[in-house]
Amino acid sequence: MLPKTSPTKDRFDDLPADRGRVGAHRAENPRIRGGLVLLWSVIATVVLVALGVFGTMLATGRISLAPSPEPTVSVVPTAEPVIDTSFSVLVLNATPQSGLAAATRDTVIAAGWPADSVIDSDATTDDFPETTIYYAFPQDEGAARGLAQAIGGAVVQLSDAYQPADDPDTADVDESAAKQLVIVLGLDRTDAGQPAATP
Repeated sequence: MLPKTSPTKDRFDDLPADRGRVGAHRAENPRIRGGLVLLWSVIATVVLVALGVFGTMLATGRISLAPSPEPTVSVVPTAEPVIDTSFSVLVLNATPQSGLAAATRDTVIAAGWPADSVIDSDATTDDFPETTIYYAFPQDEGAARGLAQAIGGAVVQLSDAYQPADDPDTADVDESAAKQLVIVLGLDRTDAGQPAATP
């Protein structure tokens, strides 16, 4: 059974008949959203590639985060020249100019060596470039440098190429331990190899 009185009106009864869409939201443009996703994907890809390249170079040692230490230059010490006439001296002429070995022998004897401990001879070659003094043992370097000074300068080199071999028939003497220096005269000692005199 319906009531005889009309219900009381409230604010919702006075709404206009056509207010358009109420409470509707405008949809986002799908193209803008797709562009943002693509942009972030590109940025992420670039960052990941850069991190990968950096990590690879760091792992292989091509780049270093710590500064590399400065290289140190080590100077190899050389023995002080000393005139030691206890060494025998062999002078070999390795040039085509005759008489050089005998002249050098005289120079060595004049520096204090006994005449019977200095022998001169010709080498098996005649095109040796630079006069060199060979010594067989490291402790003999000072004596080799002293001999080099006595003859007016020469290259000094450690080598046992001219050291005599031990003779098994002489058990009480070890010839391979003999104190010997060898001068090999080079083309720099010939008349053609000497520097021209300055006027």
